[in-house]
Amino acid sequence: MISVIIPMYNGEDVIADCLKALLNQNYPKNKYEIIAVDDGSTDDTTKIVSEFRKVKLFKQKHAGPAKARNLGVKKSKGELVLFIDTDCIPPRDWIKNMVEPFKSKQIVGVGGSYRTLNKNSLIARFAGYEIEERHRAFGKKRFVDFVGTFSAAYRKNIFTRFCGFDTSFTTSSGEDPELSFRINKAGFKMIFQSKAFVYHRHPDTIQKFLRQKYWRGFWRVFTYEKHSDKMFRHSYTPKSLFVEEALTGLTLLLLLFGIINLLPVQYGSVFLIATFLLTLPLSIKIFFKDMAVGVLSPWIIILRNLFTGFGILAGILNLLFKKIK
Repeated sequence: MISVIIPMYNGEDVIADCLKALLNQNYPKNKYEIIAVDDGSTDDTTKIVSEFRKVKLFKQKHAGPAKARNLGVKKSKGELVLFIDTDCIPPRDWIKNMVEPFKSKQIVGVGGSYRTLNKNSLIARFAGYEIEERHRAFGKKRFVDFVGTFSAAYRKNIFTRFCGFDTSFTTSSGEDPELSFRINKAGFKMIFQSKAFVYHRHPDTIQKFLRQKYWRGFWRVFTYEKHSDKMFRHSYTPKSLFVEEALTGLTLLLLLFGIINLLPVQYGSVFLIATFLLTLPLSIKIFFKDMAVGVLSPWIIILRNLFTGFGILAGILNLLFKKIK
């Protein structure tokens, strides 16, 4: 038996598409169940889900997707537990491709990939291209230590052995790598399955995109606080990204110092040029796929790095404040 688990919070606009696609899988209907866990939604999410009679619905007070997924696993009957998000639409062979690697007994976890759903947005297309480049490198690795819950699967006995997702992560950021880091460090094997992709709605405005990057930066601090050995050594984030983010932050600082005459403004200008040059490898790749997005990519990347840095700074300050208290 396979159990597919979906955490939900105010997903009335997207949950029906996700459930329809899950119910239409080319996998024996008696071999999988769908479990939806509502995380205290205040819209019509549960009303919509209740109309799908073959979907098992459970509810909890608002506490975040980590706790919702853990509840779904407790209620599940499957030996394998699959995870997907409300704003994702799986193709018909998603379950089949997710469970295929488990034919090998040494595999305990599988991570899938994204395809962009809302291609009418330049920002969404950029987000998709960026992820596509990461996953291209990710797919070359035999085993991985990073599994994202938008398309993920675990052996249930391993999931419960590690007590599931850390519920101190109260939003959808950081809880999935944190669990996969624990499993990886215990010596278990996980793989990336590029065939197990889902169609996803990426942020479609620059405001939404930067807000997402800010909060990912914020929660990254708490992930690395628990796993400091993974800070620059995990399989998903390229090391060059850490350099980009640090250089972007330093550039901003030097430009501010130049404005208030603490340093010559030329220092900031030199670092700004260096920051721009570091954006070019990805921007050029995108340009040859999508000229409009490629032209904007350097500026999107600089803003991405900047807001991720703001989130990291806020996370560090929050962590220090908690320790002082």
